[in-house]
Amino acid sequence: MTHSDPDFPEYDDTAIRFLEALWGEGYLSPGGPDEVDRVLDGLSLEGKTVLDIGCGAGGITLHLLKQHKAAHVTGFDVEEPVIRHAIDRAAMSGLTEHASFVQAPPGPLPFKDETFDAVFSKDALLHVADKDALFAEIFRVLKPGGVFAASNWMIGHDGEPSADMKAYIEAEGLSFSMASPARYRAAMEKAGFRDVSSTDRNEWYRLTARAELEKLKGPLFDKVSAAVGEDYVRKNIRTWEAMLKVLDSGEHRPTHLRGWRPE
Repeated sequence: MTHSDPDFPEYDDTAIRFLEALWGEGYLSPGGPDEVDRVLDGLSLEGKTVLDIGCGAGGITLHLLKQHKAAHVTGFDVEEPVIRHAIDRAAMSGLTEHASFVQAPPGPLPFKDETFDAVFSKDALLHVADKDALFAEIFRVLKPGGVFAASNWMIGHDGEPSADMKAYIEAEGLSFSMASPARYRAAMEKAGFRDVSSTDRNEWYRLTARAELEKLKGPLFDKVSAAVGEDYVRKNIRTWEAMLKVLDSGEHRPTHLRGWRPE
């Protein structure tokens, strides 16, 4: 979920092809279905209505239906190319009756109060600058007793980013508004969430990102270059190298979040 300039989408068809080659069809963030399952560990979505914020190309939305037995999942994103891919993927999977996809510009969520049993998000909330407004909206669309569960890329502090972090964000070229786990928890509690928790995933992604980089430099290089061009792959190799610096330093801290709207 990004800044949504319709003329210059951050996740265009080229970006989608590249990320799916690295992370799996329908997945635009690391870890694939296994990491989704870790975010949801101990939670049941069976028979429930779910909102997937920043649904991207739809892989997670369909996974929530097929593997977690949700009754209906609404995928929401602000960019048109990813929504188009998600709709096509749902149709190919025969799941259009149980999956719907909504595109809307950044701002208030286009859903009525108390609509969903659960809200999920995977590495999308870092694109939203106003964390307090974000979680007020998530809280609003959750039914009483509903759960919010997410993974998100965060920074280890709320001060000035280091030179290495600034270099990494510049290399990404995306609308990052990173904040600390403490800042996210404070925004959730301010919105009214209870039993808020966070789980650090830095060590996992340090190892995973290093493996991703080796694949990009080696066995995946020719395959992905054929899909998106050699220059695009080399640019992303440089981005991964910049990212590893801030993962190794601990400044880049992927984190799971969870909290409940009281009954």
